[in-house]
Amino acid sequence: MMIGKINTVNPYMVQSTRKVNAMEGVTSSPDTIAISEEARAASESYFLAQVAKETPDVREDLVASIKEKIKDPNYLNPERIGLAADRIMAAYGF
Repeated sequence: MMIGKINTVNPYMVQSTRKVNAMEGVTSSPDTIAISEEARAASESYFLAQVAKETPDVREDLVASIKEKIKDPNYLNPERIGLAADRIMAAYGF
């Protein structure tokens, strides 16, 4: 048995020696994607659920700020209490 040279071409294995252009026979068109309204709604619902999950129920910084303000005896005056009452009534539609 004889061992052939390395990197030689076996003439029986070559099928075609014709040089081929890489773009020959290829037509090009822009890629498109279509997203259904149902998928858009599901995506928005998922996003809003993530935001709700990551948002704390209580804003600790705001609570601490208000606690500090209430410690001042001049903060709770009749005018401020009336304003708060008006806002609460407006929130309930009164």
